[in-house]
Amino acid sequence: MSQSVHPDWAGIWPALRQEAHFGDRVVSCFAERPPSLHALLEEAVARNAEGEALVCGERRLSWRALLDESARAAAGLARRGVGRGDRVALLLGNRIEFVVTLFAAARLGAIAVPIGTREQTPGLAYLLGHCAAVLLVHEAELAPLLPAAADLPALRVRIAAGGDCAGSEPFAVLLEGAAAAPAPAAVAEEDCAAILYTSGTTGRPKGAMLTHLGLVHSAMHYQIAMALGPEDCSIAAVPLSHVTGLVALIATMARCAGKLCIMPAFKAADFIALAERERMTHTLMVPAMYNLCLLQPDFEQRELGSWRVGAYGGAPMPLATIETLAQRLPGLTLMNCYGSTETTSPATLMPAGRTAQHLASVGTRLGCVEIRVMDEAGRELPAGETGEIWIHGPMVVPGYWNNPEATAQHFTAGFWHSGDLGAIDAEGYVRVVDRLKDMINRGGYKIYTIEVENVLYAHPAVQECAVVARPCPVLGERVHAFVSLKAPGTGADELAAFCRPRLSDYKCPETWTLTTTPLPRNANGKLLKRALRESIPPEPERRT
Repeated sequence: MSQSVHPDWAGIWPALRQEAHFGDRVVSCFAERPPSLHALLEEAVARNAEGEALVCGERRLSWRALLDESARAAAGLARRGVGRGDRVALLLGNRIEFVVTLFAAARLGAIAVPIGTREQTPGLAYLLGHCAAVLLVHEAELAPLLPAAADLPALRVRIAAGGDCAGSEPFAVLLEGAAAAPAPAAVAEEDCAAILYTSGTTGRPKGAMLTHLGLVHSAMHYQIAMALGPEDCSIAAVPLSHVTGLVALIATMARCAGKLCIMPAFKAADFIALAERERMTHTLMVPAMYNLCLLQPDFEQRELGSWRVGAYGGAPMPLATIETLAQRLPGLTLMNCYGSTETTSPATLMPAGRTAQHLASVGTRLGCVEIRVMDEAGRELPAGETGEIWIHGPMVVPGYWNNPEATAQHFTAGFWHSGDLGAIDAEGYVRVVDRLKDMINRGGYKIYTIEVENVLYAHPAVQECAVVARPCPVLGERVHAFVSLKAPGTGADELAAFCRPRLSDYKCPETWTLTTTPLPRNANGKLLKRALRESIPPEPERRT
């Protein structure tokens, strides 16, 4: 049975109704909604055709121009054999071509597969092979990292953005040709629109299948809860290839027909200058980014009075940061949000004006969301008691691409098992208190320690290892590795060099404890990670 609307959101949600989706699920849905990701773009054009949609460097595109360019890109994809259900991989940084390709794929009913640009060759080979991508649009500078053609038989076409490189067509060629753009494909709401890979406890990434239904509902949740409209301007300072960039920024700004300014990389000084110039009103970042902005010497001199929504997630916001922002930007409303790739971004959001009273909370559930706190036996717990957070709604993915075992393990009757320990108080505010999964949260980047440990175990000098979180005042956590060596002589520099080509840079250990004695284990032989975390020296033994 669906939960009633939380009092803090009373009156803001449009009409809801119960609908059957994904076979055995019955979920609360917005009765009136766009039918697809591409429909979000078409409706933005209908509402604000000549309004600015994208700004990146010197380039500016209106919503009409974005629709036209994505239509030409769709024609180019179609000429290269891309059709409904085909996977189109995007190994792109934050640039206009990412958004154009995303909507081009959506127009064809193809499935976009965004991949982070920090991925290394082994990871790229797995991701591109697992989803059987037929076409890849990639940063030209990343061409040396791409797997060999023989290793990816399904990948027929490679297209380079940002430069020319051997073996790939230039992105500009994709937009050429006199052929009329294909009409938007008649996709079903339950069709997969994007696959986002998220690491799991096995170390192998799982491809969460984001549907048109989920993307539309999440964009509507953000737009309605934050009261966003065509006059709003956001800055994409987080990767567009992550669920926050894809949903909270691209899809949400399409829903409200506002302006999205794209930063190729976050630098606090550049962010503040861009925010002032473009009169930014909204953003969603990790707390570390807000901290870095406050550290800029000219922060108080900048004209940032337009900034009214400061959403954050991925890590707790320090009280000192909240207080400083309130002092320096009295018109800014901070809104904590909680969600994941599997929930197509937001499941909860802090209602406006409630942050100060509920500092330990991630807010309350959004209009179409159900949240339960369950014990180990799968029984709902009373208010205030701690258990695993389960999440249900139209935005929860139906499962993992080509991985029925993981789908069966992580979903029950449409509820996704978050792996987070939390509680819901009597007022309906959700608190996340710990993680069941052994995960490090480095400034919003989530790192599963087993993936790092698997790489270290491949080094011939490593007897055993354990990777844990090291507290960090700026990023929240950093990666620390305990390594028991088979014999003395191997140093941290050698181990770090071994990790770099095999892991994304943010996953590589930054500090090390090296020993030739066994790591502590309990009577069952399980590594005592808690004891290891407590034994991390106050000063790093080795930073790489």
